[in-house]
Amino acid sequence: MRNLSTKRRHPLAGLVVLLLGLLVAGGMYSAFAPRSATAQEASSRDVEAGRQLFLIGCASCHGKNAEGIITKSGGNYGPALIGVGAAAVDFQVGTGRMPLAQSAPQAPRKEPVYNAEETKQLAAFVASLGPGPSVPASEYTDYKNASGEELTRGGEFFRTNCTACHNSVGAGGALPSGRYAPTLTGVSAKHIYEAMVTGPQQMPVFSDEVITPNDKKAVIAYIKSVQNEPQYGGVAGGGLGPVVDGLFTWIIGIGGLVGFAIWIGAHGARVKKR
Repeated sequence: MRNLSTKRRHPLAGLVVLLLGLLVAGGMYSAFAPRSATAQEASSRDVEAGRQLFLIGCASCHGKNAEGIITKSGGNYGPALIGVGAAAVDFQVGTGRMPLAQSAPQAPRKEPVYNAEETKQLAAFVASLGPGPSVPASEYTDYKNASGEELTRGGEFFRTNCTACHNSVGAGGALPSGRYAPTLTGVSAKHIYEAMVTGPQQMPVFSDEVITPNDKKAVIAYIKSVQNEPQYGGVAGGGLGPVVDGLFTWIIGIGGLVGFAIWIGAHGARVKKR
């Protein structure tokens, strides 16, 4: 017993215990950490085809090696793409935001210039330049069979993290400096997922460590369920919130009633026209 007590007082005992603790914590994290929603790896043929497309359509802004181009004033003509991952390219190119049509505070969604195969090849080339978020696997974007528990959990995440910019029903909203949170209506589940993991423009990044792939799937399921809800009350007014609904009521509703009352007064039976 005396020998064991002496060893426990050894100056290196604390260091040994710390190292053992770090090893145990690292092993447990590797075993229980949320699995990344990585899609199938790209082939070398896709990488080379994407490189050719990049040199023709993207290098003039982002540089031949995607290192970015700095203007004379010190700004970015086109940012570096090394390490942004395949998900960022698939989102930006797949939604038509890139190539950028003209300089503006924010790139709007428009008809894509590249088809699905070309977008896949561009994403493969950029992904080969450095590690980054991958295009999500289909199991994390298939929201159609979501359970009630998943919808509830997705709604909690959405109301906590997204409604301040995207509105409670994903209708979008204005932001400072001419920017805006785009509407989520008509956006594919894959692109919603990619926006969460890449944080395009002013959107924050929600990595898989912050919101797990399964929770992202729940958020997508909630967004789609809200958009598919029937409008039992009649005209929904775009779902833009109580201020817009109030303006709609006063200007269209009350204004129409006032105008109708004036018309009745002007065309009543006791009114004599000159």
